[in-house]
Amino acid sequence: MKGRAIMRNYEKEFNQRVQFIKYAVRESGAEGIVYGNSGGKDSALVGILCKAACDNTVGIIMPCTSARNFDMDKRDGETVAKAYGIETRYADLTAVKAAEKEILKGVTELTPAAEANIAPRLRMATLYAVAASENRLVSGTGNRSEGYVGYFTKWGDGACDFNPIDDLTVTEIYEFLRWLKAPECVIKKAPSAGLFDGQTDESEMGFTYKELDTYLEGGKIDDAALEKIKRMHAKSEHKRRSILTF
Repeated sequence: MKGRAIMRNYEKEFNQRVQFIKYAVRESGAEGIVYGNSGGKDSALVGILCKAACDNTVGIIMPCTSARNFDMDKRDGETVAKAYGIETRYADLTAVKAAEKEILKGVTELTPAAEANIAPRLRMATLYAVAASENRLVSGTGNRSEGYVGYFTKWGDGACDFNPIDDLTVTEIYEFLRWLKAPECVIKKAPSAGLFDGQTDESEMGFTYKELDTYLEGGKIDDAALEKIKRMHAKSEHKRRSILTF
C-alpha cells in the first residue's frame, strides 16, 4: 500500500501530546479538563492523554436514548476510566432529548438526520456547563479521518477548547491504543457514534476507515469508495471552515 511510511513513534507522540495539553490548561488558567466518555476509541485515547497531563480530568458518560449507550458503551467507558484512574460522572440525556423533540413539534418537522444530531449537541451543552461551573477546558475527541469527511456534528462533538488527537487517522488511533495497551473492549468494537441502535460508522458512511485512511495517506482505493469520500468532503466543507462574517 502506497502512502503510509512507518508507524509513528508513539512514545514521542505521547509525551508531546501530554505537553500540549499541559500548555492548553496552563495558558487558559483552567483548573481541570472535562471530556465526553463515549466508550469508544477516540474518547479512550483522549481520556488517557488528558489524565496523564492533568490529574483533575473528568469524563462524563452521557447516554441518550440508544440502548447501546446504556449497555456496551457505558461499560466500555467505565473500563477505560477505571484502568487509568479517570473520574467518571453520568448524565442521562434521554429525557432532555425527548423534551426537545416535543418542543420542536410546534416549530418544524424533524428529519432523521436532524433528530440524530440532537444528542451530540446536548452532550456539548452538558460538557460546557460542567466546564463553566468548575473552571475546566472541554477536550475534543474528533480524529483526522472523521474530520475530513465531516463525520461529526457541527456545534456538537465538533465543539471543544482543544483537541489532542485531531491530526490522527482512525488507523493511527488504534495503533496508539495498542501501544498504550488500552483495554481490548475499545479496540475490538466496531466504531459507532451510538446515535441509534444498530448504527455503525462504516455502514453509515458507505466505506471503511481503512479505505478512507489509505486515501488520506496517498494510497489507491476502490473508485466507488473514492467517489463517496470526495462527495462527503465537499458537502461538509462548511463544518471545517471559520464562521462567515461580513
